[in-house]
Amino acid sequence: MTKIKFIEADGKEHEVEAQEGQSVMQAALNNLVPGIVAECGGFASCATCHGYVDEAWRTKIPPPDAAEEAMIECAFHVQPNSRLTCQIKVTPALDGMVVRLPVSQTNE
Repeated sequence: MTKIKFIEADGKEHEVEAQEGQSVMQAALNNLVPGIVAECGGFASCATCHGYVDEAWRTKIPPPDAAEEAMIECAFHVQPNSRLTCQIKVTPALDGMVVRLPVSQTNE
């Protein structure tokens, strides 16, 4: 199992175990992480699974494709490390990854 830490905008942390091949979004949903809504079910068409991937992990995941980039532009509080967690597949290389949740995911 790969462990992923989600940190809410207020600092509350949730460390979850994720299965290889599932999305980071699905790992959050399976563990009831607040702020990951995933209204579209993981099809990169809503941005309600928006998260900030910590710098140490950005080079360990493939870059976003054009569809993900277009959807991120529609999200609130976008940063250079913004990603749709539905588009990140869990691999053993991501063990310990940290994903921070934008304030817009939990407070708006």
